[in-house]
Amino acid sequence: MNNLVPAKVFLTKGVGRHRYQLKSFEEALRQAGLAQQNLVQVSSILPPKCKIISRDQGLRALIPGQISYCVMARSDTDEHGRLIASSIGIAVPKDRFKWGYISEVHGHGMNKAEASDLSEDLAADMLGTTLGLEVDPDKAWSEKEQVYKASGLIIRTSNVTQTARGQMSFWTTAVAIAMLLFESINDADTS
Repeated sequence: MNNLVPAKVFLTKGVGRHRYQLKSFEEALRQAGLAQQNLVQVSSILPPKCKIISRDQGLRALIPGQISYCVMARSDTDEHGRLIASSIGIAVPKDRFKWGYISEVHGHGMNKAEASDLSEDLAADMLGTTLGLEVDPDKAWSEKEQVYKASGLIIRTSNVTQTARGQMSFWTTAVAIAMLLFESINDADTS
């Protein structure tokens, strides 16, 4: 591997419950398909030319025990009935030679729609300001989304969101993850 610039990314999510917090997190990772990985959390840049692939394609590319880089949103609670949300948002620039943004939202009391909107809004806002777009921060996401997309500079936004409610006598963990993958030798030969 000559560099550490990911060539692909995929989104996944999971929820876990257990009487121990660490085991609850493990169960959430298991549901996300990532319990066998050594995860390293990184900040929120989507590399230029990074291809978004399906969860199934991404999971097939992983090797158990592999050190894997990700952007992770994680929320935990041991309070019965407490709503938790974890969401990853992605904003992709039209110019594939520019970088995009990945945002993470970790929250309590947000439903799926609120967390999804917030994660896409944050990613688009970070990318938009990088590209010179100024949008009224007090507007609703649906209004800002139209401005971003109408600019022709942002090609798309997307998210993956996991919500859950705490259960009596258990820890509940919700994760949303953007997994970053490097180009393998086999991938390089076929491009």
